[in-house]
Amino acid sequence: VQLVESGGGLVQPGGSLRLSCAASGFAFSRYAMRWYRQAPGKERDLVASITNSGGTTKYVDSVKDRFTISRDNAKNTVYLQMNSLKPEDTAVYYCNANPLNLLIGDPFNYWGQGTQVTVSS
Repeated sequence: VQLVESGGGLVQPGGSLRLSCAASGFAFSRYAMRWYRQAPGKERDLVASITNSGGTTKYVDSVKDRFTISRDNAKNTVYLQMNSLKPEDTAVYYCNANPLNLLIGDPFNYWGQGTQVTVSS
């Protein structure tokens, strides 16, 4: 399993970013995919998840109506569109693959290297 995140950067409050996670080495279309984030000194927390078909998504309350998770199974890629960004969204964002197609629960140890998102004026 290989996961490579990209798209992070520095953005002003209220701005937008689109994160991508390119997957390889496994049957991407069979796996649920998740985005987690980890702020300095804090635990890694689940932000959003999507089933293998893309038919069901789930979000943590703090990002509902601002973030959108999506996937393109033909490109083996999962995305996280982040709008109306806030300073508290600052974190390293990681994608994660779940072979059981579960949206919540303990993550499997399939992680990318992460991409830094910094929201600051």
